[in-house]
Amino acid sequence: MNTSINIINYADEHAGAFRDLNLYWLEHYNLLESHDLEVVNDPRGTILDRGGAIYLAQSPEGIVGSAAIVNAGNGEYELHKMAVAKQWQGQGISKLLIEKCIDTARQSGAERVTLFSNHQLTTAISLYEKYGFRHVEVIGSPFVTADIKMELILK
Repeated sequence: MNTSINIINYADEHAGAFRDLNLYWLEHYNLLESHDLEVVNDPRGTILDRGGAIYLAQSPEGIVGSAAIVNAGNGEYELHKMAVAKQWQGQGISKLLIEKCIDTARQSGAERVTLFSNHQLTTAISLYEKYGFRHVEVIGSPFVTADIKMELILK
C-alpha cells in the first residue's frame, strides 16, 4: 500500500481533478452518459449539497483518486465515481477510498450501501465483492449502461 497517499475531503478547488479522473475511465470504457456529466460538472450540487461526501486520494504529485458516497434516502447511501489514475492503480488506493466511503455511510446511520456498475469493470467488481457487496437485481439505475447493481448491508 502506498504510504505517500492521504485521503482528503473534496473542496471546490479539486473540481477539475475530480472531473478529469472520472471522465478518463468513463470514456475509456465507453460508459459516459448525461447523468455522469451532471455529476462531474456539479459535484457540489449533485453530491455534497444532498448530504453526500467526496473523498480524494492525494499524492505528492496531486490528486490521483476519487470516490463519493451519496445519500439516496431511506437509510441508503450510494457509492459513486470511484476512480484511480492509471499510473497509480494497484497500490491500494481504491481500498483506502472505499473504506472511507463505507465508514462515512456507517457513521451516518446508513442501513445499506448500493452501487451501479458495468460488467467491463472486473477489477472494481472484485474489489466490491471483497468488501462484502453482493449482486442484486438492477433496478432504479440512473445509468443506461449499468448492468450490475450491488449492495452492502450495514445493519
